[in-house]
Amino acid sequence: MIFRMFLTFGLLSAQNNYPIVLIHGFMGWGSDEMGEYNYWGGRKDFVKSLEEQGHLVFELSLGPVSSNWERAVEAYYQLKGGQVDYGRSHAEKYKVIQKPIGKSYGGLYKNWDQKHPIHIIGHSMGGQTARMLQFLLTNEFYSDESSDIKEKSLLLGSQQNNMIKSITSISTPHNGTTLTEIVTKTIPFVQYFVGVAGVIGTEFYDFDLDQWGFLRNDNEPWLNYINRMRNHKAWETKNISSWELGLDGSKELNAFLQASPEVFYFSFVTSTTNKKEGSLFHDPVDETSILIKTRSKIIGSRAGYWEGGQKTDSSWFENDGIVNSISMYGPSTGVNGSDPIVQYEETELLIPGQWYWTKILEMDHWSVIGHLGNKNRVSKAEELLINHAEMLKSLPMN
Repeated sequence: MIFRMFLTFGLLSAQNNYPIVLIHGFMGWGSDEMGEYNYWGGRKDFVKSLEEQGHLVFELSLGPVSSNWERAVEAYYQLKGGQVDYGRSHAEKYKVIQKPIGKSYGGLYKNWDQKHPIHIIGHSMGGQTARMLQFLLTNEFYSDESSDIKEKSLLLGSQQNNMIKSITSISTPHNGTTLTEIVTKTIPFVQYFVGVAGVIGTEFYDFDLDQWGFLRNDNEPWLNYINRMRNHKAWETKNISSWELGLDGSKELNAFLQASPEVFYFSFVTSTTNKKEGSLFHDPVDETSILIKTRSKIIGSRAGYWEGGQKTDSSWFENDGIVNSISMYGPSTGVNGSDPIVQYEETELLIPGQWYWTKILEMDHWSVIGHLGNKNRVSKAEELLINHAEMLKSLPMN
């Protein structure tokens, strides 16, 4: 069933026309990479589909394995323009380059401000990155925490409220995925990506780790490049995607990335498993993409553990092949408690500051954005995105 998410606001007299910003997930790519194979749509171009419906869309290309802090900073400068500045304090803490020379942007949406906010739609880790960007926008940061000297960057040195109208997460591991605990501590989803990249081509793909001083050598074979990246020192820190996609890393994020009372939140929960008869375990349905079917079975039958030994229960077995479905509804594991999380109802008057979830059955982590599915599943994913974009227009204007 396609959820036609059109919202009726009796109090509204006009629709907003705020741009839609698309943020890819872990190991994702932008429109200038991977040839004609799109992150949003696969062989089909979902960005073009949205534009044909009259939406202004910006597709970002962020560090595919970088931390959410660094990805959020990159998102800001790609939209506003300027030299990426991760902040002096962050750079000194993690021994990264504060202002990488190769990361300076002209600005996709220079008019972005409180009167011209944006809607963000993030897939997988992209949902975490969107929440981090909201946090960075609405707080001030200091270059030296022992003093009162503020960061001098455009993003980190001052508060910028009401810049984001809505955040939508699709298949996002808000509370982490047990796949990082079960399979590997470094690159949990890389096998899928390597398979796709091997078919599509990797000539223009870049891990964008300039801040670590890590660059792809001229004419370097793909496998050499990825093996160098897998053995990089960044994986030994908390300033990397694998930490923040796990149970403990996500819990740390949830402690301070709490829902803002000025933002509308939506989440799409994907599931591609069914509970086994006479068991608590889950098995993947037949339509699950073959490249992640084995992982779906693993997530559906093995527990994960938080630091200290606390174990996930059977409610974590349902999954979409990459992420436990229970983790997608909204952030709930932070030390300050769960964000407000309720089911989306088409006729309900929406309020900011809480998550509205919609569950999409028999769609896996990749088919929900148009990958590895038959024509019907791709059309379903496209329709889902278009309908949601139309609903976002109905949110009140700033």
